[in-house]
Amino acid sequence: MKKSQLLVSALGLLAIVGLYSLPKVVVDNDEDIEGLTEESQSAGMVDMHEAELTPEQAEERAKNQNIVENASTSEDKLASATVLAEMYIELGKFDSAAYYYGVIAEETGLPADIEQAGDAHYEAFTFALDPEKVAYLAEETRSYFNTILEDNPGRLDIKTKVAMTYVSSSNPMQGITMLRGILEEDPQNEEALFNMGILSMQSGQYKRATERFEELVKYHPGNLQGQFYLGVSYFEAKQKNKARAQFELVKEMTQDEMILGSIQSYLDQL
Repeated sequence: MKKSQLLVSALGLLAIVGLYSLPKVVVDNDEDIEGLTEESQSAGMVDMHEAELTPEQAEERAKNQNIVENASTSEDKLASATVLAEMYIELGKFDSAAYYYGVIAEETGLPADIEQAGDAHYEAFTFALDPEKVAYLAEETRSYFNTILEDNPGRLDIKTKVAMTYVSSSNPMQGITMLRGILEEDPQNEEALFNMGILSMQSGQYKRATERFEELVKYHPGNLQGQFYLGVSYFEAKQKNKARAQFELVKEMTQDEMILGSIQSYLDQL
């Protein structure tokens, strides 16, 4: 399967850390697998996007940044940090948005804000390509989420995200082990099943991927991504009849032209 076949689908592999940027690890057997400062990373992420702003946005950014750095009250600092975070979200600059959500979390210390900062850093992590930035955002994600997990160890949704940050690290098996643990605790966990299926695909274990995605759609039939990648896994596992039937099923689930076009490209090869 060519990388472009997965990336062209509107299902967003970037949302699961970039299928083909992950290390080539074996995810379903028992084999073991053998920068910049935080301050400069944070500043660099924000400054990098400055040139991409319109004059009006740059002026708004400068005004609020000045308030964030010099506000006399916490309320003013939080208000301006929120404006900046939302501005960068709208622009699709998730790393800069994450930085300001981090500012908010550090200012308030509230669990909801800490979790929001974790979510923002995780989203930025999933889109990052530069190895140093990936590592930095992964570490920040874990820092925020582990704070939440200290008081809420049962948050499997957060554990799944933490696990995925390890998959792209120098110790990917730590993430794989975490995902397996989540499935032992909750065999029907939607995110863990999906991610294990994706990781099986990434490592070329398409038969195992079909098993993971079959479990996923059994318990969560409305998961469009899972249904689509089940078809892809059948295709790669040379199970042509199952692949054709699966793609026809997915066609009935969406009207998205990009997804339908991707499905048709597979059907044309069957």
